[in-house]
Amino acid sequence: MTAKRAKSKRRTVRPRAARRGNSSARAATRWKPSVSSEALAAKTGRSWAQWLPIIDREGGRTIGHTAIAAMLVDKYGVPGWWAQTVTVGYEQARGLRALHEKPGGFEIGSTRMIAAGVSEVFDAFLDPRKRARWLPETLLTIHRSTPYKSLRATWTDGTRSISVLFDARGSEKTQVALQHGKLANAAAARRMKVFWGTRLDALRESLEG
Repeated sequence: MTAKRAKSKRRTVRPRAARRGNSSARAATRWKPSVSSEALAAKTGRSWAQWLPIIDREGGRTIGHTAIAAMLVDKYGVPGWWAQTVTVGYEQARGLRALHEKPGGFEIGSTRMIAAGVSEVFDAFLDPRKRARWLPETLLTIHRSTPYKSLRATWTDGTRSISVLFDARGSEKTQVALQHGKLANAAAARRMKVFWGTRLDALRESLEG
């Protein structure tokens, strides 16, 4: 092999660390925060553009999820739930965590506004016969509920992983916010994101039709 050919070949080989860096950069480019910067600033005093470099300086790329969240609470006075939100967002932005990934597995959410009273929407979840109209052939076990406010359910795999919040917006409009967690991987999260979007659309059609 000539020196010229060897030099050309060396230029085509990228170091492993560089390839990982490019992967992280691509993840950051695709990242879309679950909470807007405006909402984050209102609750924590800083936007995403401010929090990300702060956590970088605190060693966020290496210290791990628990240490980041604890640092936000102890040093910056961020409330616990918002500390978790900032931590997860940071990890996703820096390519340290996949989209929908949470400490206990992957989690997705789906929200719909339905033109029906909150009692009607709540009953459509709680009553098995009514639920079968929009969620056929899917066995859920409701293990805890607060009438017209919230419920928790066990999914078909036996995990207690589904929570639903009901928010009355007047007498004839209700917002439903569903979370499904403890999903095994990103592929499962993508499937369930589509599944619950379709099923909540069917719920809306059954109540509004």
